[in-house]
This record gives sequence, structure tokens and C-alpha cells, in this order.
Amino acid sequence: MSDWYYATADGQRHGPLPAAGLAALARSGKVGPQTLVWREGLAQWTPLSAHEAELGLVASPPPVPGQARAPMVQQATPPARRNGCLVALLIGIGGLVLVSIIGILAAIALPAYNDYTMRAKVAGALAEARVHQPEVVAFIETHSRCPTNDDEGFAAAENYAGGQLASIRFGEFEESSLCGLAATIHAPGVDAIDDQPIWLEYNAAVDTWLCSSAVEDRYLPHECRG
Repeated sequence: MSDWYYATADGQRHGPLPAAGLAALARSGKVGPQTLVWREGLAQWTPLSAHEAELGLVASPPPVPGQARAPMVQQATPPARRNGCLVALLIGIGGLVLVSIIGILAAIALPAYNDYTMRAKVAGALAEARVHQPEVVAFIETHSRCPTNDDEGFAAAENYAGGQLASIRFGEFEESSLCGLAATIHAPGVDAIDDQPIWLEYNAAVDTWLCSSAVEDRYLPHECRG
């Protein structure tokens, strides 16, 4: 059996640990579906959700809109033929009510499901970008300056494409003069987040990472809003 490793939100990597150990962390909530994991044989770090079957975990996504069950309508048997028209009228009215209820449920569920999907994609992109935070800190401590994609140990921006990311650029932020990275989200067909940046700036004075983005706040984790 292969040993597993995982990366926390602060960019720290943990492991090795067996598959059962990683599954136990997932069930206890210490790691989530977007936590990046890796084992021997994988080309790159990927979200835990991609390996739920392998680890014996069962994903529980929110219900897909449009599949809400309509309440059952019990059709009463007419006591006499003279009441047939009344029963047909009641059934017709009941059918219209059911159609209205289903339409209302779909109108509520579809936007909520779309928002959930976009938040999950943004969270995945952020988790992938945070994996490279320790590399930035280590370079600053060694060279006393910000790293760039041209420095040893770093690659071209497009080489970081994969999963939820299109690219990562390293350097110094003009407005804050802090070192960090700018990660571009990869979400084709989702205009609200596709090709949008996530900025991670490192404040060495207090050993803290600051997160911001051009994405709307409702799709961002709380630490990146504002």
C-alpha cells in the first residue's frame, strides 16, 4: 500500500500516513474534500475528493436541482357519476398546484447549487496555490528578496496549470511591496470565476499570509473576502 501526504491551508505538508489514516482524518473533519493530497504514482497534488472511492469515503454533495419529489396526490374515487366533473376539476387544479410547487423549488435550488459549485472550484484553486507558500518563504529567508518564476526552483507560470489553476506568477506586489504569488483560476464555461486571479501576499514581519481576489466575495472563502 502507498503512503499518503496532505497539505493544510497554511501550505504545510504532512505525512506519510496510510490510506486508512487519511480516511480517518477525512471522517473526523480534520481534512476536507478540497484538501490537496498525494501518493506515489500520482503526477501532481490533487483534491481529496478525487480519491474518495479509493479511500473508502462516500461524498455527499447537495441535491441536484430539478429532482425534488412532488407530493403525492391521492385521487378519490367518485361516489357517483354525477360528481365526475367535480372530481376532474379538482384533479386539474391539483395538477396546476403541483407544477407551480416544482417550479418554485427549481428556482430556489438551481442558483444555490450553482453558487456551491463555484465556491468549491475557488476553494480548490486556493488550496492548490497555497501548496507553494513554503517555497516562497524559504526563498525569502535564503535570498532576502522575492522569488520570480525565473529563479531556480520555480517554473514558468503556465507550468503550474492543472486542476483548478491556469497559472501561478511569483514576485513582488507593487502596492504593498510584499512578496507572494498570483494564481489564475481555471474554470472554463464559468465566467464569474474563470481566468480570475487569487493574490497571496506574505508579510514576513508578522509571518502571515494575506489573501485577496477579483472574484465576488460570495464565491470566496472568508479569509479572502473584502
